[in-house]
Amino acid sequence: MGAFFTWLEATSIAIVVKDSLLLTGGLSAVHVLGMTLITGGAFVSNMRLLGVLLASDDLATITRAAGRGLSVGLMLSVASGLPLFMARATAASVNPTFRTKMLILVAASLFQFTVHRWASQHVANRRALRLVGAMGLCLWVGVATAGVYYILLGE
Repeated sequence: MGAFFTWLEATSIAIVVKDSLLLTGGLSAVHVLGMTLITGGAFVSNMRLLGVLLASDDLATITRAAGRGLSVGLMLSVASGLPLFMARATAASVNPTFRTKMLILVAASLFQFTVHRWASQHVANRRALRLVGAMGLCLWVGVATAGVYYILLGE
């Protein structure tokens, strides 16, 4: 696997990103914008499931709209995060904090687009909805926390 990450880091895209402070800054800005949309969408939809936010509004309508924002944010974060990763693939791939962030991100995304989506459309039991909302919130907070921790610790 190490050979793959070494190769990835030697690609022209990775080299251009690594050599350009402006491009790295721009990609990082897009990544933060994407994470902001993800965080906002996850917060609104999970707080709605918890019954804390917009409780008088239709559950499916709120979670569908928040899910669109989350989906756009996820696309922006992946599109900007891949070239950023490529520029430091060998270091990032062995960093335990980065690996943890990616693992939680995959878990949160799968949970959001399967369990959360299904529950918001088909479950009427308030306890079950609150449990799903709490789990979703914990997963997305985990992604954000691991991301901030990775930034603060560096590589």
